[in-house]
Amino acid sequence: MATIFSKIAAGEIPSYKCAEDDKFYAFLDINPVKQGHTLVVPRKEIDYIFDMSDEELAAFEVFAKKVAIALRKAFPCKKVAQVVLGLEVNHAHIHLIPIDSEADVDFHKHVKLSDEEMKATADKIYAEFKKL
Repeated sequence: MATIFSKIAAGEIPSYKCAEDDKFYAFLDINPVKQGHTLVVPRKEIDYIFDMSDEELAAFEVFAKKVAIALRKAFPCKKVAQVVLGLEVNHAHIHLIPIDSEADVDFHKHVKLSDEEMKATADKIYAEFKKL
């Protein structure tokens, strides 16, 4: 059975697309801790990030790096945090969060953005990604 992230990457479930290529897909977290909070997933279903081959993991990180660069250009910040948790959805994923302090990475606090704000956020990140 396909994971929710596989269905999102395949376009079966709507998402706010931030970046994509043939192997990876990036989209906004629907319950963001900060505006721009993006999830990066491999299109190939794999539960645990460290079960990826070295080549897959390297390619995954390079793709995430490009998304982080686009995210930082779209939403200027000191850094983009990378967080890997992975217990809620059995599909490897990286959280990318624009931060100005470590307090910005608090998964117990969330921001509420309208559909229009989410779409504008994703479009802004994707526009920067396309320039890379």
